[in-house]
Amino acid sequence: MVRMQSQLVSRLAHTGVRALEVNLYDVTIEILKRDGDFEWLIDNEQSLSKVKFQEELQGILDVESELIPAIAAKLAGQEFEVLFLSGVGEVFPYIRSHNVLNNLQSTAKEKPTIMFFPGAYTHSLESGASLDLFGRFHDDKYYRAFNIFHCEV
Repeated sequence: MVRMQSQLVSRLAHTGVRALEVNLYDVTIEILKRDGDFEWLIDNEQSLSKVKFQEELQGILDVESELIPAIAAKLAGQEFEVLFLSGVGEVFPYIRSHNVLNNLQSTAKEKPTIMFFPGAYTHSLESGASLDLFGRFHDDKYYRAFNIFHCEV
């Protein structure tokens, strides 16, 4: 997926389309380090249960109050025509892609957003759209998205 993203950025650049790349994992690490939580999490990871550790991460990295403003700061003052979001697999399960997409609508609504998703996007008239992370975790949230592999430029 990283190779495909790089090729797409390069191909778009040759046609004059600027893509802004935002990696969700990198943003979460920046937030954790900025607020001084990174070292605390490293120091306490072994003593916390997996559930408690995930709850700590979800609380610190709240999508609406922390992640989206951090992404908005990256968008501010940047010249781009399309936003690329990656790192979805790295931030699972403490950040969910549907939550990011739903909250990002208020921040990145002026430009198209492409999420590089490690899994499958399925759509049917009966059940709507779903993102299935790693082809294993089915998420039946509604997505106003489509698979770019089915688009022609």
